[in-house]
Amino acid sequence: MEQLDLTPWRCPEPLIRLKLWLRQARPGQSVCIQLGDAGSRQDIPTYLRRQGHHVQTREESAARLSLLLVVARPPRDALLAPEPMPPTP
Repeated sequence: MEQLDLTPWRCPEPLIRLKLWLRQARPGQSVCIQLGDAGSRQDIPTYLRRQGHHVQTREESAARLSLLLVVARPPRDALLAPEPMPPTP
């Protein structure tokens, strides 16, 4: 299983890195996320659930949170590339 270790960073960096990872994620893809920052441990599970993803706590301690994320669909706030304009005659 893919691992996403976000423990070296403090809020908001873990959320930014997670959003970048989600942009390339496919529905049904799963990843184990490691969080160390107190703010991130609180905010990221809430953010993921609000985005419609399945989140399960795997392990929790005073210093670390391990989550299992299953991607439900592309995140709502992902930037979408504009569709190209058809050529004009």
